[in-house]
Amino acid sequence: MRGVSRSSFFSSAGRRGMTALRLLAIGLTLALAACGSRVELFSAANESEANEVLSVLLDAGISAQKAVTKTGVAVSVDGQQVARALDILRARGLPRERFDGMGQIFRKEGLVSSPLEERARYIYALSQELTNTLSQMDGVLAARVHVVLPERGGVGENTTPSTAAVFIKHQAGYNLDALQPQIRKLVTHAIPGLTEDRVSIALVSAQPAAAAPAGSAMRQVLGIEVADGSSGVLTAWLVALVLLVLALAGTVGWLLWRYGPPARAKATTERREPVGEAR
Repeated sequence: MRGVSRSSFFSSAGRRGMTALRLLAIGLTLALAACGSRVELFSAANESEANEVLSVLLDAGISAQKAVTKTGVAVSVDGQQVARALDILRARGLPRERFDGMGQIFRKEGLVSSPLEERARYIYALSQELTNTLSQMDGVLAARVHVVLPERGGVGENTTPSTAAVFIKHQAGYNLDALQPQIRKLVTHAIPGLTEDRVSIALVSAQPAAAAPAGSAMRQVLGIEVADGSSGVLTAWLVALVLLVLALAGTVGWLLWRYGPPARAKATTERREPVGEAR
């Protein structure tokens, strides 16, 4: 009976050890998955936009990846770098704004528009076309063109001349002051009844994105991206966890081999023998 109790004890210990081993393996897997999780930062309909975003992030030291999805192309980054990646894209004016063209604004919808609606749509279309053109200039992060067209007055009434206000936000280090005459001429020729002296231009330089702190270079350890100074600590912890799992697995395996099902079957046979002798 003492042998049976000892066998049952170690068999139970083996089962408990196997359960602990499974839990440890699951916890280790979840921890590694959490450390290496990625977040989808941007999704574009065409690959050229995704490539532009990917190039900017990689140049800034962000671990970015591109993947083709059902809806287009997605760019993902490490979960710990999302905030810095967003700051970098914001400082570079990415992703770029999409503009409506004349064809989209004046497409046929089956309803007759009023003269006021047609006028508002025309002014909006002019603004969108000019904004899209100015956004193609090097260094431009964002552009807005506000157009004011004169109301149609009666015979002999004085009308207010057309005016336009241009706002351009550009990257730091770009000097667009020399381009003001060309910008003014472009806007003047695009809006009927507008003269160059009725065009105002505001140029604003964007603040550069915050640089990464010194010594915060990233390094990959077994697919996990960590700060360069923490890579040695993470490696030591991973090695210790692997050794712990191997040691626990060896202990559980030895217990199951030494006090496994054969020992239990033998103990059961020994318990039944006295009953047979009594008969």
